[in-house]
Formats: sequence, C-alpha cells, structure tokens
Amino acid sequence: MLELLFEGNIWIPAIIVIFAFIVMAIKIVREYERLVVFRLGRLIDVKGPGFILIIPGIDRVKRISLRIVTLDVPSQEVITKDNVTTNVNAVVYYRVVDPNRAVVNVEEFAMATAQLSQTTLRSVAGQAELDELLSEREKLNMKIQSILDEATDPWGIKVTTVEIKDVVIPEALQKAISRQATAERERRAVIVQAEGEKQAAGRIREAAKILNTEKGAFYIRLLRTLPEIASQQGSLIAFPLPVELKYLFPETLGEGKDDGSGKKEDKKEDKK
Repeated sequence: MLELLFEGNIWIPAIIVIFAFIVMAIKIVREYERLVVFRLGRLIDVKGPGFILIIPGIDRVKRISLRIVTLDVPSQEVITKDNVTTNVNAVVYYRVVDPNRAVVNVEEFAMATAQLSQTTLRSVAGQAELDELLSEREKLNMKIQSILDEATDPWGIKVTTVEIKDVVIPEALQKAISRQATAERERRAVIVQAEGEKQAAGRIREAAKILNTEKGAFYIRLLRTLPEIASQQGSLIAFPLPVELKYLFPETLGEGKDDGSGKKEDKKEDKK
C-alpha cells in the first residue's frame, strides 16, 4: 500500500510540470499585436495574431503593438531665425510597420522616436522665422513629418502625422504684433474706403453726363429730390422753372421757330 501511494506522489509533480510547460508554450496574440520570436538568440519570425506555440526556455518573445501611438512632444525652447525666443510643443503620430526592425535595429524604439522628435522640432523651428511659425504651421508640420519618417524608416516605424500645437511668445512681442495687426487693418480700411469713393465718383460722373444730355432728366431728378428736402422741418424750397419748358412753348417764352436753315423767324399775324 505504501509503495502505491509513493508511486502516485511521483506522478503529481510530473503532471504539474507538464501543465506548466504547456501553459508557457501557449501564447494568445491579439489582432493588433505581433510576436517577434527569438530561438537561442536568433531571430526566427514574426508570429500572430491568434494561437501561437513556442518552446519554453528556448524561445524568447517580444510583443509589439501595431496601433498608432500618440506621442506628446514637450515644450521646447527655440530661438527662431529672426532671433525671437519662443516655446514650441507638438504631437507626433506613428506606428510600427516592421516589428523585426523595430526590435533588432533599435533599443527601445518608443524612447528613440520621442528623443528624435524633440531634436527635430527644435531644429526645424529654429530655421524658421516667427511669422512662419504663426502662419505657416502646415508647411512646418510637413517638413518635420518628412524628416522623422526618413530617420525612423530603418527602425520599421512610419510617422503618419506631426502637428505643432502651440507657439508661446513673450508678452512684449505679443503687444507689438497686436499693434501691427491693428495698423494693418486700418490701412486696409482706408484703401477700401478710397476705392469706394473712386467708384462712386465714376458713377456720379456718368450720372452727370446723362442729366446734361437727356432732355428732362435733370427735372425728373429734381422732383425726386424734393420729397427728401420737404421731410426736414424748417426747409425753404425754391422751385425753379424748368428750362425744358422752352421746347414745349417756344412762342410764349419768346423763342422763334427754326426754319431748317439755322435761323429763327418770328410769327406775326397778318393785318388786313
């Protein structure tokens, strides 16, 4: 009886060891992850997603996420091309496209990408003037993204987007920029007003030509102006006799008829 009990106790540790071995050999890889497998120090392959078996004690694995990583680049003190001290921060979006190179070619690719982003941001911002940092951010974003993407390509990393978030400038310079913007708006307002007066003068000149050339036009314009004058209190209106009446009553106004030869003759009554 003791011998059977002793033999049964031997199988229990063996079962436990086999179970632990199986558990260590099974790896579940999510859809957005990959396993970089090293066997006795040599790179074997990238496996996943799904159910993966490895050899415990012989295989070593590195789990890599393929999702886009949001990297917040802290504020960097930058001296611009026109010698203005500013603080610039940004955000970088990147993802691993080749897990093999991300593990083999660089140690801690996340930290390396963060350090490279900081130095690149300072370099690009230092080569630009302050006006470019404030008004041409899209151009600088594309430049930083291109530099980072080229530098991280051997690491198996793709930089998808770079965005400059904020540019902090000294308070004294902010006031100067505000005054400059105000002066620019006033200059544009004067130009627009001058252009409007120029166009109005042209229209008035055209209207004056029409009033001088068309018969009765001036009188009609006068009649249209009278209600505006009459609406004001204490207004005295002097209503002139329109000169156009001479064309309607030439005899009454002492005007002779034109006989076609350019001379005017008076009409007299025959007396018998």
